[in-house]
Amino acid sequence: MGDVAASDQELMLQVGTGDREACSVLVERHLDRILAFAERTLGNRGEAEEIAQEVFTRVWTHADRWEPRGAKVTTWLFRVAMNLCLNRIARRREAPLETVPEPVAQAPQPSEMLENAELGVCVNAALQGLPENQRIAITLCHYQGWKNAEAAEMMDLSIEAVESLLSRGRRGLKQRLAAVAPALLGGSR
Repeated sequence: MGDVAASDQELMLQVGTGDREACSVLVERHLDRILAFAERTLGNRGEAEEIAQEVFTRVWTHADRWEPRGAKVTTWLFRVAMNLCLNRIARRREAPLETVPEPVAQAPQPSEMLENAELGVCVNAALQGLPENQRIAITLCHYQGWKNAEAAEMMDLSIEAVESLLSRGRRGLKQRLAAVAPALLGGSR
């Protein structure tokens, strides 16, 4: 039986024996964060839902092979989500031209965006404009709250590489947001 108070590792071991309740507890515990990560990484809610579903399908199908060595279950979950997102992004690049969606209409003027308090939309658009590794690092550390070391493990990079990605990503966001949200950046230009 899945125990809500059980650790993720205990639940994973229970899922490996076919315990559906333990799997439900893991899904309930981590679905929102996996979904948020995938949506920020891909910029598309529908694709993010597909990624989240695949992550937890893999939990169910691969839990019997789980060995609680060094990595936490959450690290493994986010690594699976990250790899699925990267695969999805790579497939987008390879998509034939006729399957590429029509370009979205130009964004409203900066003054309209501020007046309508759509800064979140601006930040998400700027985030989507970053290279994928920078976007993933920022999403893991700033939106998901992972420490740099944890993000480095998930991304299979050194801590220094993640810190470099974060630094470049922040600079890129600041440049992209400077024109549309000076108030967001504390008036600096």
